[in-house]
Amino acid sequence: MHRTSTRVILSCAAIGVGGGVVAAASGYFALFMAAVGPMFYGITIGSHFLPSVIALALLKRPGVAVLTGLIAGLVGAAFAPHWLPRFIGTGLLVGALLELPFLVTRYRRWDTWLYYVAAIAAGVVIAAGVFVVIGGEHFAWWAWAIALPLYAGSPVLFTWVGRVIAARLTRAGVARSVG
Repeated sequence: MHRTSTRVILSCAAIGVGGGVVAAASGYFALFMAAVGPMFYGITIGSHFLPSVIALALLKRPGVAVLTGLIAGLVGAAFAPHWLPRFIGTGLLVGALLELPFLVTRYRRWDTWLYYVAAIAAGVVIAAGVFVVIGGEHFAWWAWAIALPLYAGSPVLFTWVGRVIAARLTRAGVARSVG
């Protein structure tokens, strides 16, 4: 049986709290984007990737993306309780989708390209889900020509930002004693 150290759990909690604050702000910005230009809503999706990517890149442990995504969802929901299912569901979904390529490699490979494959695949999965849920067939083709690349691109952008943050935290020695 594998045990997860308290330091790893507390690190996930700290990253999740910061990510939850970002997710809450992003949720309100998404509301604004949905009212002003619904085809640009996809820009906000990537913010949900930030805490899980930071945890995965910084800690390099199984399950940290899912745990951090859950914590970020709970914290985001504290600022917007009416979005509780959305925040928790998105945090868990994003965490699981980000961990999938690493699970396939049995958490033995931490290549950069695996993060981006996961981000693109998750963006496509989320875009397809949104298309179905909001009735995408009712929108003009040009709106989807704008929206779909944003759904796929936003997670990649936030994955890059999360990896940069994790690299800087590593350089600063933040995760040195986590084990």
